[in-house]
Amino acid sequence: MLGFLRKPKKRLCVIGLDGVPYSLLRVLTEDGTMPAMAELCAHGHLRSMKVTLPEISAVSWTSFMTGTGPGTHGIFGFIDLKPGSKETRFPSFRDVQVPTLWDRLGQKSKKSVVINQPSTYPARPIQGVLVSGFVALDLRKAVFPARLLPDLKRMNYETDIDTQRARADQDYLVQSLHSTLEGRRALVDLIWDKEEWDYFQVVITGTDRVQHYLWNAIADTAHPFHQAVRQYYRAVDRFIAEIVERYWKKAGKEKGLTSLFLLSDHGFTGITREFNLNAWLRQEGYQRLEQATEPRLQDLSPDSRAFALDPNRIYFNRKDRFQDACVETEEIGTITQEISEKLLALLCKGEPVVREVFRCADIYSGPCVAHGPDLIVLTHSGYDAKGNLLKNDVFTETDLQGMHTWDDAFFWSAEPVDGDLTITDLAARFERFLS
Repeated sequence: MLGFLRKPKKRLCVIGLDGVPYSLLRVLTEDGTMPAMAELCAHGHLRSMKVTLPEISAVSWTSFMTGTGPGTHGIFGFIDLKPGSKETRFPSFRDVQVPTLWDRLGQKSKKSVVINQPSTYPARPIQGVLVSGFVALDLRKAVFPARLLPDLKRMNYETDIDTQRARADQDYLVQSLHSTLEGRRALVDLIWDKEEWDYFQVVITGTDRVQHYLWNAIADTAHPFHQAVRQYYRAVDRFIAEIVERYWKKAGKEKGLTSLFLLSDHGFTGITREFNLNAWLRQEGYQRLEQATEPRLQDLSPDSRAFALDPNRIYFNRKDRFQDACVETEEIGTITQEISEKLLALLCKGEPVVREVFRCADIYSGPCVAHGPDLIVLTHSGYDAKGNLLKNDVFTETDLQGMHTWDDAFFWSAEPVDGDLTITDLAARFERFLS
């Protein structure tokens, strides 16, 4: 009774395209590969966006879903150090130190559906539905609520492709990209009308995978996988079109676009060389290994002054942080300046390798800053900074074709967004929209 007096329900829909750079999206929309995305761009605003550092999914997606940086949410990479130790560990969703956007919406009695969100494993309860994205090791622990698990098993739902196999088998890569995309579509079909929701989000991670392994095929028309890669982007575009059409019907065509958003978590570019930070630190006299075969960080000699973790993090071997360390607190300023200047002067075949070196204190804030690296090394496009202790050469070849970038992520919205935009801005924006 008097239903016509009720306010229409506010809804919000987000589509994530893992790793798709703004620059590439411009190309794919202008050359006809992604017509649905091109239409959105014609009726909305496509922006480039910076992400948090390091520019990897574990950090960027956590920054997106919490609206905070690593110094607050506590995730600095796919691997992190155990506190006070040089032992490494794989942080999980349990290690995120602050509530997510969906937690905050749930406190306001709003329900969320979140599909294939990276760095949410193991899935934890939210008001609504959460299906974890990579790295999800066991489907049983990747689904909340558990009542959805039989449906996912029945559809042979996969959270990700076999990335190790994909590096060597490009035919498998292409086939699995499409099969996992179909899995996302089937899950959306299952949940869209069955579950009540205020916020709906789905992330496609295959875009990141195809760019890591077949980046060269995107532009090279003579590449044997050029057409296959373009067909995959067309399939992603059709998926976007389906979501948009569904959302218009659910939210109302007049309001559908204004509450629809698309984004990526970092940019992408081609790789020229891998840049092995630990090998460089040894070459410059900042590191020495006591164990030469299959060394671990625990095998650093006590007089080592610095070491690196993937992808581009440098830690000083500080006495106030580690046992068997040698760097005094008063030396930190000097070693920071030394390493920064040397990195900024580093050349490879006459080309500069490092674009900028950031101090932790300059880019992070919050209660977790002390657990972060001392330096972040931002390289020029093409030089993929790595922390592999096993590599002895500073520059090496790689079987990967693409690498992440910091400031070429994208954000699309119907309404213009003024000023500089970073991925940490979005959660608060979405929360305000639904309040």
